[in-house]
Amino acid sequence: MESHLEKQSQNGFRLHKSNIMQSRLSVVFFLLGLPFCLANPIPLEDSHEFTEKDLQFAERYLRNHYDLRPNPAGIMRKSANTVASKLREMQAFFGLEVTGKLDEETYELMQKPRCGVPDVGEYNFFPRKLKWSKTNLTYRIMNYTSDLRRAEVDRAFKKAFKVWSDVTPLNFTRIRSGIADIMISFGTKEHGDFYPFDGPSGLLAHAFPPGPDYGGDAHFDDDEAWSDDSRGAGDKDPNPKHPKTPEKCDAELSLDAITELRGEMLIFKDRFFWRLHPQMVEAELVLLKSFWPELPNKIDAAYENPIKDLVFMFKGKKVWALNGYDIVEDFPKKIYEMGFPKEMKRIDAAVHIKDTGKTLFFTGNKFWSYDEEVEVMEAGYPRLIEEEFAGIGDRVDAVYERNGYLYFFNGPLQFEYSIWSKRIVRVLHTNSIFWC
Repeated sequence: MESHLEKQSQNGFRLHKSNIMQSRLSVVFFLLGLPFCLANPIPLEDSHEFTEKDLQFAERYLRNHYDLRPNPAGIMRKSANTVASKLREMQAFFGLEVTGKLDEETYELMQKPRCGVPDVGEYNFFPRKLKWSKTNLTYRIMNYTSDLRRAEVDRAFKKAFKVWSDVTPLNFTRIRSGIADIMISFGTKEHGDFYPFDGPSGLLAHAFPPGPDYGGDAHFDDDEAWSDDSRGAGDKDPNPKHPKTPEKCDAELSLDAITELRGEMLIFKDRFFWRLHPQMVEAELVLLKSFWPELPNKIDAAYENPIKDLVFMFKGKKVWALNGYDIVEDFPKKIYEMGFPKEMKRIDAAVHIKDTGKTLFFTGNKFWSYDEEVEVMEAGYPRLIEEEFAGIGDRVDAVYERNGYLYFFNGPLQFEYSIWSKRIVRVLHTNSIFWC
């Protein structure tokens, strides 16, 4: 019986962990029998790409979640081989390209909100095997988050405990006073157990292994925005084989990038893109990796230079050049090689203007103009978006040009902007690009 309980608690943790990462209360913990630890993000491909603060953060992430042992020499020195192995472990776990080096995609994932328990490896950090000595357990909800109604919180925890009772010999009974085996509470920052929370995002919750005092208890960070479903979670599914599929006619649809490729329009959203051909009635949705395995899972911006017959795709500080469906040799390159400041972390949107031969790049509330013929950034930039394109907002998610008009996408809206008259002609829903 004891070995059965121990095995079930370890397997159950896997289910609990993935749910917590989705910020779902319906998760809940059932780290019951599992040790506690803390969490945060990761390190290294290009030494110019990350600051010392980034590297410290990455080292802390690996130490907390992948059992990286402290090394006085630091993350960039003698511990390099150990760091590389932990990076490979982390990248393999999340379905990333396994390089053993810190890159933009790996670091970005590490900054996602997550559970406070390690992802892989030895979960028992204690000198003895910790498990419940009984099968009938009690739980008590000490306080509530203001994000949900009390009944919703009660229902979520009841549902979560049922997940455990359905597959283990454990039974859970709620009590409303006194000391329970599992005391559940919401708190912020330093909340009384010497393991402080870190504010919004980052660490979401933690639980303690069976035992006296804090044993079995579960704490949730009340600085988070809790919900009883997965909406707004924003976390990455550790199994990339099950991506969430975007709905083209979603009223709240936003886009990552748009470009043309030899007459075909490509519209990017998360790990997918739609193919829209003038002769096609319906847009075809495909996985980005199915066409370009070498590219990241998602991109920030893209544009076509038809004179050179090249499409450029951007992710973080890198740019890839494609000739048709083939990646051009010597790519990816760093965006600072195009003339951007080295500290710039990403391009939000890009569009090539055929009549002028210039390409506009948008990042934050500013934009740059790039001369494609001489391959240099034009003088006098960056400029403020609102000063040049009044009315479209102070950011651009995606943009494309057609027949003398620029189509700017900002969240669920798109703005049809006349290059000739320099004004907005129409405001449309983003999903109208699919005739929704």
